[in-house]
Amino acid sequence: MRGFNVANGYQNIKLPERKTKASAGYDFYVATPITIEPGAKALVETGVKAYMASDEVLKLYLRSSIAKNQSLQMPNHVGIIDADYYENPDNDGAIFILVHNYGDTPIFLEKNSRVAQGIFQKYLISDQEIKPSRPRAGGFGST
Repeated sequence: MRGFNVANGYQNIKLPERKTKASAGYDFYVATPITIEPGAKALVETGVKAYMASDEVLKLYLRSSIAKNQSLQMPNHVGIIDADYYENPDNDGAIFILVHNYGDTPIFLEKNSRVAQGIFQKYLISDQEIKPSRPRAGGFGST
């Protein structure tokens, strides 16, 4: 099972959706309008949390039109949402998208504008892995 829910503290949020039958990615929407100043980094709120199987990951990528038309990029190029991020104690698993404005003008992202795409994927672990024993202890960037 995998899917999306509205994270605690958010209302009137658009859940991610695929726009066509063959789309690999789910479009993520801006939950709170934001202006990103030139040279600045910002966390864009989506108000969404994602649930998935323990051997899956949600990978987030900026939409190509955002990168092309608005001088925004993700500093880490891809966001990784682990299965145990869902309902974490820091922020209930709310997904944020880190962006950097590398342009010369402020960029304004309106509420409900599409900003990123998320793709669910299975992953493999090595035969030699020592299973981590600690549970997730926080939210964004905690692992």
